[in-house]
Amino acid sequence: MSNRQIGLIVLVIAMIIVAVSVLFTNNLARSLQEEEQKNMSVWADATRQLILADDDADIDFVSSIIEKNTTIPVYICNAEGDVIASRNVGKEKFNSSNGNYHGPIELKIDETTTQYIYWEDSSLLTKLRLVPYAQFALIFIFIAIIVIMMLTAQRSEQNRLWVGLSKETAHQLGTPISSLNAWQQLLADKYPDDEYVPQMKRDIERLQMIADRFQKIGSEPDLQAQDVVPVVESAVSYMRLRISNRVTIDDSSLKNVERVVMLNAPLLRWVIENLLKNAVDAISGEGTISLQIHENEHDVMLDISDTGKGIDSAAQRRIFEPGFTSKERGWGLGLPLAKRIVEQYHGGKLILKSSQLGIGTTFRILLKKPENS
Repeated sequence: MSNRQIGLIVLVIAMIIVAVSVLFTNNLARSLQEEEQKNMSVWADATRQLILADDDADIDFVSSIIEKNTTIPVYICNAEGDVIASRNVGKEKFNSSNGNYHGPIELKIDETTTQYIYWEDSSLLTKLRLVPYAQFALIFIFIAIIVIMMLTAQRSEQNRLWVGLSKETAHQLGTPISSLNAWQQLLADKYPDDEYVPQMKRDIERLQMIADRFQKIGSEPDLQAQDVVPVVESAVSYMRLRISNRVTIDDSSLKNVERVVMLNAPLLRWVIENLLKNAVDAISGEGTISLQIHENEHDVMLDISDTGKGIDSAAQRRIFEPGFTSKERGWGLGLPLAKRIVEQYHGGKLILKSSQLGIGTTFRILLKKPENS
């Protein structure tokens, strides 16, 4: 059963608990209100008997009925609405036109005098009406805690998956790379003048660098304060040799510039290469990829822009989701992994700054400067 299904079940159970609790509490409150109304009818009758008491009236019994009301706020008012007497409440509280009062019950004193009895809910009934809200708040907090725990567990599981995948990839690459190194050395000894052997060596070194990058993804980040520009230029030089001459990479803004940030050079170079490769893929035919570097007091920002096809609004919301890709042959792992490297390993930001269909796209990498800079 997936975390999403478990979360849905927990939500349904919580809603059922809230619904049953609210129904039960409301029924209980309604029963208590009806009981209080009956008590007030009895209390009003006892008050009438006490006011109109004759020699045959049992004054002690009538008084005991009146004295037993210790919880319900009661007001006895004249025809003008002035409070004549009250119980369990101060006179200054009453205003028949502005309050949550029950009644009135008419209290006929004589042919010309009529008094009126109003009452409010007892403190117990008032508190009982608040119980569903308190229960709802507790259930909401409970659901929020469950959701947070599930999201945290999901992120932890994703992190373990990323680390495991990275380490396993590095491990799997290790054996064939070692074998290729041995074969390349044999070929170099046997054919010292062959022009392809040095190229083979460079490709093997490239594979070794890729394996090292995956190994670093599964390890604690080792950040150092250094100039980011040479790292960017190294990635640009690598890509220039492997793209069509119809695509121009403009990195002129990086010339004679120094921007020191906290970085891990092999990992950050992989991120830049990945963004450059995506930019090349987005350009159909001729186009330009531009790099601009900016800074403020605390951060350095590298913008990588292309004149490619752009990204539609629906895809813009999902480009950093693992597995999402707009390419026919793609795994959808490049941008999510790049974002993870920049944000979780470097403490920076990787964002889609802008994109318009038919005009192009700009990604921004934000990196922290050293604290003492």
